[in-house]
Formats: sequence, structure tokens, C-alpha cells
Amino acid sequence: MRTITVKVDDDLRKKMASIDINWSQYIRQAILERIEREERKSAAAKILESLEAKKLKVPKGFIEKTIREMRKNR
Repeated sequence: MRTITVKVDDDLRKKMASIDINWSQYIRQAILERIEREERKSAAAKILESLEAKKLKVPKGFIEKTIREMRKNR
């Protein structure tokens, strides 16, 4: 595993110390979630570009259904 460093001010560090959680694990999870979100955004953009380039039509209700499913699975 590689090491990264994050600088925080003294006030924030004191607040972090008052909460009993594993900050390294929390930050790793937050980074992973952000990467997954960005990958989904990128994939969606590529799909939209492909659809626009081919002039294909998305079935009515497909986008709403997909968004609802994604929100349900969070």
C-alpha cells in the first residue's frame, strides 16, 4: 500500500481526535466512492456521446427508471 499525506489545521485535528473512528479507513472509503462516482459520470457521458453521434433514441421513461434504480441501490 502507498502512503499519502493530508494536511489539516490544528483546530480540525483536535476535532478529529475527539471522534473515535479510523480516519485512514474513512478517507480511503471516501476516495473510493468519489472515484466510482467519477467513473459512472464518465461512462454516462460516453454513452450520451455515442447516442448523439448515432442519433439513436432512448426509450421513453428509460432515464427516469435508471436514475430511480441507481438511487435505490445506494
